Amino acid sequence: VAGSIETHDRIATALADATGCRLISVDYRLAPEHKFPAAIEDAIAATEFVARNATSLGIDAKRLVVGGDSAGGTLAAVACQHAQPNAIVAIAAQCLICPVLDFQEISPSRQAFADDHLIGRATLDADLADYLPDGADTADVRVSPPRAINVKGLPTAIIHTAEFDPMRDEGNAYARKLLAAGVSV
Repeated sequence: VAGSIETHDRIATALADATGCRLISVDYRLAPEHKFPAAIEDAIAATEFVARNATSLGIDAKRLVVGGDSAGGTLAAVACQHAQPNAIVAIAAQCLICPVLDFQEISPSRQAFADDHLIGRATLDADLADYLPDGADTADVRVSPPRAINVKGLPTAIIHTAEFDPMRDEGNAYARKLLAAGVSV
């Protein structure tokens, strides 16, 4: 619904500078003009493109990390879940920064920080209404990645959550689910 390469350029640049890694920032289609699953399709296509063209992009295909911030964290988690069983792309790690992960259940942190914090409940509700077409299921793993039945074998995860972030609990819950499945977090 919001955000772009430009709005996240400082974060991407800081991550690239801090890690010494090549970082490819991907723009994806936004709602409401492009409803779900357009952004998911773009994230998967971009991940597959980078993997197929790693050499020409100066990237070690065996060290590919897929990441994102907020809704981008959702896209990264879904791209990793999509790649894993299909063996299309070998992803070494996923980096989820304050990811929005679960629209099926309202967590305690979503309730506690619903107003007067980073992003309010009204904004989240409006964004979800713009993003999902009528009748879409919030339990769909492409909307709520923690709802995946099997997360075993997913790439190592770095999950950053913040103390006063409404999405804190769902990020932490996803980390626990990955750990329980033997994924390094």
